[in-house]
Amino acid sequence: MFMSSGGQSGLAVIAGNGRFPFLVLEAARDQGLDPLVVAIKEEAAPELQREARSIHWLSLGEIAQLLDLLTANGIHKVLLAGQVKHVQLFSSIQPDALMTRVLTGMHRKNTDALIGAFVRMLEGRGIEVVDSTLFLRPLLPEAGTLTQRTPDEGEWADIHYGREIAKKIAGLDIGQTIAVADRACVAVEAMEGTDSTIERAAALSNGRRLVIVKVSKPHQDMRFDVPVVGLRTVQVMRRASASVLALDAGKTLLFERHRMLEEANQAGIAVVGIKD
Repeated sequence: MFMSSGGQSGLAVIAGNGRFPFLVLEAARDQGLDPLVVAIKEEAAPELQREARSIHWLSLGEIAQLLDLLTANGIHKVLLAGQVKHVQLFSSIQPDALMTRVLTGMHRKNTDALIGAFVRMLEGRGIEVVDSTLFLRPLLPEAGTLTQRTPDEGEWADIHYGREIAKKIAGLDIGQTIAVADRACVAVEAMEGTDSTIERAAALSNGRRLVIVKVSKPHQDMRFDVPVVGLRTVQVMRRASASVLALDAGKTLLFERHRMLEEANQAGIAVVGIKD
């Protein structure tokens, strides 16, 4: 898929926060590829500097400079790796003239609309945005119970109820995670992210057992905004007395899988992959 010559693969990784960019770079190197990395200043970890042979740091608002950089480096494929928090839109970041024009012309500013506009700008330069799980397919969980413990009857009832609600919320591009207790929705994810949603649910649940349901969007575009969970998610669940994590099989990236499932087993948390 990618040509590699003199360390140049024609591929760029645009890096947001979390472990995602690190895992992509490691997997790409295993295939003999050396992608250019464009790290988002407000999101990417400083440690990324040590992992990338060629890296440029740009602000989230520097869209024109990003497009020029990709073109100048002969980039024809881009992989989006790592979250960019939606709340950054309401931060003090100064958008450049191109980004300002795009934002002004948008009727909606939800995740799909914002990233979709960015993808169209890349495509307008002849740059293809590839599946973000391209190098990480082994991290997509299979259907079935992934832990030692299987959900009990009451938890399965919460999972089925939660998925019905979560799919509707995800279809509106509001969030992809909800917390459920006894067939009641305790918390819905918006801009704060999965872990903060779980923490908020714990504060609202009055000690009731929580079931966490995280889904993909009804027509999930695997190029961006793919659901991600990892070790930290289970650690937050443990503190929140959440007993189950239900995920979309084949459409959710499971980071640090071994350690995550090991900690889930220690805490008695059931993790299940659900197939639509």
